[in-house]
Amino acid sequence: MKQILTVILWCFAISVSAQTRGVVTVTKDPKIDSLIAKRLELNKKDVNHTIRTNAPVVSAMGYRVQIYYGSDRKAVYREQSRFTASYDYPTYITYKEPNYYLRTGDFRTRLEAQKFMNTLKGVYPTLFIFREKINPPPLTSNNND
Repeated sequence: MKQILTVILWCFAISVSAQTRGVVTVTKDPKIDSLIAKRLELNKKDVNHTIRTNAPVVSAMGYRVQIYYGSDRKAVYREQSRFTASYDYPTYITYKEPNYYLRTGDFRTRLEAQKFMNTLKGVYPTLFIFREKINPPPLTSNNND
């Protein structure tokens, strides 16, 4: 009986000590407040953004054709200028160390990308198709209204 009473008192003491409330002290650098204030000030400024009003901004998975890659940035921009002078497709330059990649198109299907790649084969020697996030073009309906 003594042992049961001792165990009960011991459990009660542990539960009471576990329920005591502690004091939390927050220590922070005063520069944090100034950084937050600067960030809020920058967000309040009116920034000119280009917004397409005729279509929502949506991204989806699709395909792009890589037309050039290399480590020389000027060469990539030269190829981009050469491409945009001949074709009316959007181009995208990305950099993944040590190379720049020039990709074009926002194709919904691999078949569309393959057809476009076939038209470029004579002009650009190294072409690849990549699946990545695209800015899909608006869907067109083929209904004769």
